[in-house]
Amino acid sequence: MILAFATDNVFETLLTLFIMMAAAKLMAEIFERLRQPAVVGEILAGVIIGQSALGLVSPSDMTTTLAEIGVIFLLFTVGLETKPRDIFQVGRTAMIVAVLGVVLPFVAGYILMRAWGSTNVEALFIGTALVATSVGITARVLAAMGLLNVTTSRIILGAAVIDDILGLLILAVVSSASAGQVNYLQIAITASLAILFTVFVAVVGAPVVTRMTPRIENLRLNESLFAFALLLCLGLSAAATYIGVAAIVGAFLAGMALAEGTQGHTVHKQMNGVTEFLAPFFLVNIGMQLQLGVFRDRSTIILTVLITIIAVVTKLIGCGLGAIQLGWKRAGQVGVGMVPRGEVGIVVAQIGLSLAVINESLFGVVLFMAVATTLIAPPFLKVLFAGEAVSSSATDATVR
Repeated sequence: MILAFATDNVFETLLTLFIMMAAAKLMAEIFERLRQPAVVGEILAGVIIGQSALGLVSPSDMTTTLAEIGVIFLLFTVGLETKPRDIFQVGRTAMIVAVLGVVLPFVAGYILMRAWGSTNVEALFIGTALVATSVGITARVLAAMGLLNVTTSRIILGAAVIDDILGLLILAVVSSASAGQVNYLQIAITASLAILFTVFVAVVGAPVVTRMTPRIENLRLNESLFAFALLLCLGLSAAATYIGVAAIVGAFLAGMALAEGTQGHTVHKQMNGVTEFLAPFFLVNIGMQLQLGVFRDRSTIILTVLITIIAVVTKLIGCGLGAIQLGWKRAGQVGVGMVPRGEVGIVVAQIGLSLAVINESLFGVVLFMAVATTLIAPPFLKVLFAGEAVSSSATDATVR
């Protein structure tokens, strides 16, 4: 009896993984043939097999966990192509991009919801959901185009890390406010830990890892460098989560720590298979979250359209203005690259729903916005980066 139950669970798990992977790769192939980003096809695959269409797979703890692991390794791979000094070169611009990309969406979202008649706490949560940036989507598109090393890509990645810290602080304040009090000491401690963690790994961790590499490669363990890279990725992801930062920040920093020297290229080649296996689950899971049933009401549809427009326009303008010194085209690249909300916006909405400060209808609105912005950005990224050189050293001198 127990064996039969266990066998059924294994069968359901394997069937779910098979359907998700098959749908992702089929849609990715179709979109590649249409000369569109594969990432869009993989997200739409989730919509098709999910509750809104065929109902073949429903989001579960297992799919959510697998998606989280997928985006962790995706950002780890991106970090392997991003040297710390490259991020420091664009640090000032990335900071301006991040701040403007947080303030403008938050204020616009809050004002819209208050004008719509929502409560103060509802408006705060919707504004917070608009703050988020899902760098995993943009990073996958740019990686597929071989453009992770151009100046604008480095600005997007740096701004996304800052964005995550700022978004974390806003979420902490809003969540505390919904409970009736704000713990400023706890927020200050979390902010300090997040900043120290990021700076320490980037400044101290990277040189230490580079010096350790020769010794690690001389270990008798098979693929010792690869094993060390996996441990570093998982360890820093866990550490980031423990101090209150998204796990993907820790994964990205782990990749950056290994990016210096030849070990970064070696580990990147070894990670390709792992990333190609896990990343589609992250993308499909985003599409699976969408539930079209909440859009039967006309007012909900109108609010959804308005929220989505604000989500796109405020990031495009705010982040674009932060990089305007690079010219209109590159400012547009940065603005569009920061548009996707993906799983980050969904997580904020889920917290609001769990605290009973937003209802199912508003949750559906944020969910649609998160999926829509994730689908909108990749095609525009492909157009804006068309013909871009893999090296953008000509503009590096202007970015400090």
